[in-house]
Amino acid sequence: MSKLWLRLDNAALIFPAVRRKGWSNVFRLSATLTEEIDPLLLQQAVNALKPRFPSMYVRLRTGLFWYYLEEAAAPAVRQDYAYPLAYMGQKELRTCCLRVLYYRQRIAVEFFHSLTDGTGGSVYLRSLVAEYVRLKYGAAIPATDGVLSPEEAPRPEELEDSFLRYASKYALSRKEPDAMRLSGTPEPDGFLHLITGVVPTSALLDAAHAHQSTVTVFLAAVMAQVILEMQAERTPLTRQKPVKITVPVNLRQLYGSRTLRNFALTLNPGVDPRLGSYTLDELCRAIAGQLAAEATPQQMAGRMAANVNPQKLPLLKIAPLFIKNIALRMVYASVGERKGCLNISNLGRLTLPEALHPYVQRLEFIIGVQATYPNNCSVATLGETTCINMIRNIREASLEQRFFSRLVELGIPVTIESNKRR
Repeated sequence: MSKLWLRLDNAALIFPAVRRKGWSNVFRLSATLTEEIDPLLLQQAVNALKPRFPSMYVRLRTGLFWYYLEEAAAPAVRQDYAYPLAYMGQKELRTCCLRVLYYRQRIAVEFFHSLTDGTGGSVYLRSLVAEYVRLKYGAAIPATDGVLSPEEAPRPEELEDSFLRYASKYALSRKEPDAMRLSGTPEPDGFLHLITGVVPTSALLDAAHAHQSTVTVFLAAVMAQVILEMQAERTPLTRQKPVKITVPVNLRQLYGSRTLRNFALTLNPGVDPRLGSYTLDELCRAIAGQLAAEATPQQMAGRMAANVNPQKLPLLKIAPLFIKNIALRMVYASVGERKGCLNISNLGRLTLPEALHPYVQRLEFIIGVQATYPNNCSVATLGETTCINMIRNIREASLEQRFFSRLVELGIPVTIESNKRR
């Protein structure tokens, strides 16, 4: 029987091309349960979901013209080790692009970004937790609130490349000013420092609403304010650059897509400090206005076209893979990470079926650092618990210290957790 294979979706094409030694674009979703994890039952749950999620159980293959994804065996679950988002090398990607890890009460899944984005990954994680709870406790978990039943067949729309479907014919320009760059002393062994700020959801919402903002806008504005202050302390005003926060936009909400593959684009709202100083309210209004203007179906369709249209060029189609890789690396170097200071990727309020609530304490989302972003931030909410994860590959923790201290000053209690070197 021939194995299932899939073309990489439009967003996924970049990740194998720009991957390098010590850096692979991987993100993590995890659930903390109320009791210690049974690895044998977790493996059974992983195996049971394979027919339901064919786009997740795949390995990365190299063709003459394109990378592609080929059906793979379910990964063997393993105890969590080292630090989150350890490098996913070529040998591992040729086996499976998915890791399933456990540690005490936590189930974690790490995804190579060519598989899916945070939204698609959250559906897989919630479905995995539901199947594990069913196996361990005999609980009946309905297929609602982001849980898919392993007894159902995958739907064709879950496997589609929605970029190709919804991109317009006219492409918008990618041109925009470069942003200020964060920097620090790199960890020579690639160690990733993770600091988690656990905050009450209600307090975070109250603070955001007090500034007439959504949580995403509010956090981006606080982060921008802190970075503006850091830049002002070390750089003369005439040499300062715009401070912009990269914000991924889930396009499913704009177009009604049900794909489980990548379907998000990033925007870079921010301000130029050379034009004057900004209060937090002014930053909130500036960021909210830019997001509202850009995150429309029409604008995002044009942004998608800027990525999709080159893929359709006859010359590019027939170019060997190594030529495509060179072209993609050049585009990534000029556009990919020059336009923002860091990501704030907010999955928002995740839901679970009511029957799962007694078994799950919290959900977390961690994106890795990027090739030239030494810091990144990701956010997920379950009920009254919001986890703000800040990750870095440099020694200095000044950004996290300032950011979480500012949240406390704004009336948001923050409980800090962090990983440590063993």
